[in-house]
Amino acid sequence: DLAGPKVYGGNHTVTLIPGDGIGQETADSVKAIFKEARVPVTWEQFDVSGFTTGEDNLMKQALESLRRNKVGLKGILYTPVRQGHSSFNVAMRKELDIYASVATCKNIEGLESRHTGVDITIIRENTEGEYSGLEHQSFPGVVESLKIITRAKTERIARYAFDYALRNNRKKVTCVHKANIMKLADGLFLETCRRISQEYKETGIEFNDMIVDNTAMQMVNRPQQFDVMVMPNLYGSIVSNIGAGLIGGPGIGSRHVGKDIQGRNTANPTALILSSVSMLRHLMLDNYADMIENAVRKTIAEGTVRTPDMGGSNTTTDFTEAVMKNL
Repeated sequence: DLAGPKVYGGNHTVTLIPGDGIGQETADSVKAIFKEARVPVTWEQFDVSGFTTGEDNLMKQALESLRRNKVGLKGILYTPVRQGHSSFNVAMRKELDIYASVATCKNIEGLESRHTGVDITIIRENTEGEYSGLEHQSFPGVVESLKIITRAKTERIARYAFDYALRNNRKKVTCVHKANIMKLADGLFLETCRRISQEYKETGIEFNDMIVDNTAMQMVNRPQQFDVMVMPNLYGSIVSNIGAGLIGGPGIGSRHVGKDIQGRNTANPTALILSSVSMLRHLMLDNYADMIENAVRKTIAEGTVRTPDMGGSNTTTDFTEAVMKNL
């Protein structure tokens, strides 16, 4: 299948973009664990950085690699605030039409958090909405920014959410919106999700909807009520940050560059390791995925090796070695 992942002699070629900040350290952790577990993956690494000030040829090479390999593992790239280039993260999604962001927020045994029983999947439309990137200054001091919502792309992400629920034996899909104010844009998103839900009615999957500001309150108050959530781009970015906080912070939820702790060997690599587990499941390498996920969960449950964000004083290297010991 020319459209599928590239496999040569049973070995999968995967594009690796470590990202900025702690990206190199957490990527090194993943590479060490994959080597120890003898995972049949060959990395094509591109050290793309959002700190570049000009046109980045490395970004173009990374995009070509992703087009060629069809599978990649990527950390977060820095995006300048106010001045500078537009987000490389957003550009990559739009260029490759990576339309579905899937963030899993689930309690990990051994890691204390304010809530128990959290098991949420946040599915975010990744190519339009407020992140369409269409804005201009119409007059000095007046900026117009266009939010784009289309029926076609909303149908695509809604079907993805229901198909995900079916594949993973989930019970409910919640559409998050602001249709009470943005009656046309979010109204279209909500109406489309409601219509698509009727196509899946016989599956028994429950459907409901919730306004985004109420969603934020409900997530920090009673997150157990949520199962699969589907929403436009900006809401997904905010809600997935809340989700990361619910289960233990950005080291578990993979949400930040971590520039302030770069080079200190204190970063928690759990988020990128578990992202690599999702990648292995996509490649149908489930035995390796189970092995690595179980080792991570065992390491955290034992509680003897913890990075500072988990209340300990161990290094990234210590945590990585503990995971390898538990493989």
